Amino acid sequence: MSPSRYKWYVMALLFGAAALNYGDRTAVTAVFPLLRRDLGMSDIALAATGTLFLWSYAAVSPLAGFLGDRVSRARLLSISLAAWSLVMLLSSLAANATQLLALRVVLGVAEAAYIPAATALIADHHGSDTRAKAIGIHLAGFSFGMVAGGWLAGYLGDLVGWRPSFAILGAAGLGLSVLCLLTLRDAAPAPGAAPAGAAPSFWATLRDLLRVPSFVVLTVELVLSGTANWVFINWLPLFFKETFSLSLALAGLHGTLWIQGGRISGTLLGGLPSDRLARRHPRHRMLLMAALYLAAAPLLLTFQATNSFVAVTAAIFCYNLLVGMGYVNAQPLLCEFLPVRIRSTAIGIMNMSSCIVGGAGVLLAGALKSDVGLARSFSSLTVVVVAVSLLLLFAYWKILPRDLAKTARPASLPG
Repeated sequence: MSPSRYKWYVMALLFGAAALNYGDRTAVTAVFPLLRRDLGMSDIALAATGTLFLWSYAAVSPLAGFLGDRVSRARLLSISLAAWSLVMLLSSLAANATQLLALRVVLGVAEAAYIPAATALIADHHGSDTRAKAIGIHLAGFSFGMVAGGWLAGYLGDLVGWRPSFAILGAAGLGLSVLCLLTLRDAAPAPGAAPAGAAPSFWATLRDLLRVPSFVVLTVELVLSGTANWVFINWLPLFFKETFSLSLALAGLHGTLWIQGGRISGTLLGGLPSDRLARRHPRHRMLLMAALYLAAAPLLLTFQATNSFVAVTAAIFCYNLLVGMGYVNAQPLLCEFLPVRIRSTAIGIMNMSSCIVGGAGVLLAGALKSDVGLARSFSSLTVVVVAVSLLLLFAYWKILPRDLAKTARPASLPG
């Protein structure tokens, strides 16, 4: 297969892996009522299924990302896929809440190596002319997985309980991991790239990253926007069930469909204008991101303004459409000012930061659920999204130009 075709094969294969990655981690939210009934889990315990996952994921993400800069990225992500799929199979056998929560911790550890290695691998195979488009399709895989995983878990939960969906997702992941091990390969080193042995230590890499203000800005952006996203992912299915009296299947479907339907559309649509603007100047990716986030923020006020099912679902879809179109700029922008040898580490550190704060946000929403209510919690996230937009606008004018001027843009790959 020619390099021009193989790079899209890589993207297609990782689309499937991404779908399983998020499908496995979020299917549990669609069966919260069953876990409360079968395992006696409280609201705090249910929130902990998300928080413990995110915190264990965060704890190992920096080192997992660093590993992705030192070993074969293709092999590392394939092993990660096999490991988390095995954990999903074991989760279907959990006999009590303690076992399930412990397996959520292990799931976080197993999944941590995937996103840094997979994103860096896609960036390695794709030059600046197609990078945002390819990364956008990969991001759409995560969203597709949330919809499919939530619907499958809810549908089977109504029919036969929550365990079969966990087993099916785990078995599918093990099969895909074999295909990845057999067919995925790393990209050839770019001309002038440093050899693998010349890669700096983890602490030296961390020091170098913290000296790049634009990296810090994108990390803060991911922390704040990611917290809003994780609160929705964990609590929206229960919101639909309690507010609109839906079945588990429909609550699981609507609790993921409108979020991820918007995200899929946004990430697929956002890559093209991002790459076009970057041809004029790479900093325009950040301006586009800021403008789209600012446009999306007011839509969250719909949760408090009305109880209309149509209005709420439309607002969720449009919000995630705009945020998805904005977020697709982040990782390609990162590649504009960071060298290849530290990109996976950078993504790992960003994931760690996002998941620590996101896990706390999920837990806080669960603790405040009875007093404040989910609708008010969702609406309050408007402030967070506006703050992200203003930060990005400031960075676009004052910070990013200096970092881009200091770092040569990566050469585009042939094909």
